[in-house]
Amino acid sequence: MLARICSVLLILTLSACGGGGGSSNPPPASGQVQPAPTPALSLQEAARVADLTTFGPTFAEINAISDMGTEAWLDEQFTKPLGFHEPIAARYINEYGYDLDGTPNPVFFRRFAFFEQAFTAPDPFRQLTAYALTQLFVVGEPTQIAINPLALTNYYDTLLTHSFGNFKDLLLAVTLHPVMGFYLSHVNNGKTDPIANTFPDENYAREVMQLFTIGLYELNDDGSRKTDSSTQPIPTYDNTTIREFSRVFTGLSYGSTNYSPNTFFGKENPAFNTPMIMFEAYHEPGAKTLLNDFVIPDGQTGMQDIEAAVDNLFHHPNVGPFVGKQLIQRLMTSNPSPEYVSRVSAAFNGDSTGIRGDMKAVLKAIITDPEAANAVRVREPFRRYLAINRSLDVTSSDGSTYPGIGVVAQNLTGQFVLAAPSVFNFYSPFYRPGGEAPGLIAPELQITTEDTIVGITNLMALTLYTERSINTPEGLATISVDLSALASIANDSEALLDRIELLFFAGNMGTYTRQTIHQALSDAGAIAALDRTRLALYLAVISPDQAVTGAE
Repeated sequence: MLARICSVLLILTLSACGGGGGSSNPPPASGQVQPAPTPALSLQEAARVADLTTFGPTFAEINAISDMGTEAWLDEQFTKPLGFHEPIAARYINEYGYDLDGTPNPVFFRRFAFFEQAFTAPDPFRQLTAYALTQLFVVGEPTQIAINPLALTNYYDTLLTHSFGNFKDLLLAVTLHPVMGFYLSHVNNGKTDPIANTFPDENYAREVMQLFTIGLYELNDDGSRKTDSSTQPIPTYDNTTIREFSRVFTGLSYGSTNYSPNTFFGKENPAFNTPMIMFEAYHEPGAKTLLNDFVIPDGQTGMQDIEAAVDNLFHHPNVGPFVGKQLIQRLMTSNPSPEYVSRVSAAFNGDSTGIRGDMKAVLKAIITDPEAANAVRVREPFRRYLAINRSLDVTSSDGSTYPGIGVVAQNLTGQFVLAAPSVFNFYSPFYRPGGEAPGLIAPELQITTEDTIVGITNLMALTLYTERSINTPEGLATISVDLSALASIANDSEALLDRIELLFFAGNMGTYTRQTIHQALSDAGAIAALDRTRLALYLAVISPDQAVTGAE
């Protein structure tokens, strides 16, 4: 069996509605069976939507989207209750205490929370949107953040809270979040001190423009760069602008929380799960000149200055195309057309709703765009791992908790949520690989190396062929995939492959891949249904066309 799998793996690697009637219709005769209503979408179309709006579609979700249609599904998702992460981390602290030398180690509690909500939260599209936002508003886990289980869970919850709200509120919440304050050093950032010859830190002032809102160059609504009379790109800001913004982001320090109740400027014991607060005596006074010659007047409070700066950033015309294009890349396709970007920019600008920055309008524009049906994107290795678990009805031995550590997955894929190596994320949104498609952007390929290709292949085998699909601490619940539904149809190769195609290929498995797996099942002979299921799944999820969403 192993030899057969290896030979097939080598081959794969080398290859590369309707109207309703009026009241005049007579009622059905007694006992007459009425025809089932026509689905809004085919199962293949629904699988595509589910693939784009969850961490991995379940068959139940595909059926629901088929019945409802895309817009109705999105509207329902917008109203779902929030699946917060911090309460789960707090639950583990209450149950096991906080001991960095203990088992389970509290540094893993935020990971436990992420897996639990990735698999069981009532709001799967919101969870995915927040994940996409972690790759725009990037933070990592240096030691002081990593050892506090409430830090990154609260940060993720902040992204969740504003995922379907307004971008301006999201930007303000991120600006005031202590994890961001620590990561980009504007917590305890004091005003100019001429005697000590110290000046405000410029780190957040720079990155909030370059990475979070407007980028380096002025953009048209379609994402293309504007140019001057010499056909040179026009910078959005300069060093003077950075200095002026840095003067705004002064006077903030940690707030009060139950494990760090005292408040004063310069506080070194971080309170990571409550917004930073302003200390006026340490805020830089005076007028500040920001983008497009906007002037914050002298005499305002520190928080008024920050709110004015956020408003100045929010209303810059670059935000729609800059943020919109990156959300398209994270959720849909790496190479949206200029027309696609322009339509999403229009949604951000409030062309249809009259509300600038309405995230629901932006997300709906991204998912329902005409280009969505043919969008192509390399799947992130970490999301492929999440998908195989979620789509295979991942279960927990205690029926409720999912205390996944995820270290093995992180080592093999090079990724874990909120663990980027720098503020520039795991990969650049502008990364262009060489090869047969010069000029095309494929950010995820920046972390696609020999090591990660082998790593994700091994990770899929561990997920399918071992008792635990995600490693968990000893003594806590174990996590495993449930293959029973697929095993029940495993002796029907066509039915098995049809189901796998919906779950893992958005209904678009390549002909060569399908034929190869079909042949492998035939060659395997009379083996147990579970073994047939594992063989088919393994060859499917390591195939090249499964690694690229929308590939044919």
